[in-house]
Amino acid sequence: MPGLNVRHKKTISVTLEPALLQQAREAGINLSALLTEALEQEISAKGVERWKQENRAAVEELNRITEEHGLLSDDYRTF
Repeated sequence: MPGLNVRHKKTISVTLEPALLQQAREAGINLSALLTEALEQEISAKGVERWKQENRAAVEELNRITEEHGLLSDDYRTF
């Protein structure tokens, strides 16, 4: 079917304390959905940190140039 995004899922084993699992079940928490969301957020955060590390020198150099010479738009700002 066109436009249908079928995602294949993988079954894994996760170890939790029994009391915590029971509380999650009683609260109606979907563990798969929660873990998926948490992993997506963590992976994104790690990617941001990796980008910052990889580009630290370039960002510092751009900041130095801006401090030394200002911005190209400085002459055109109205504020």
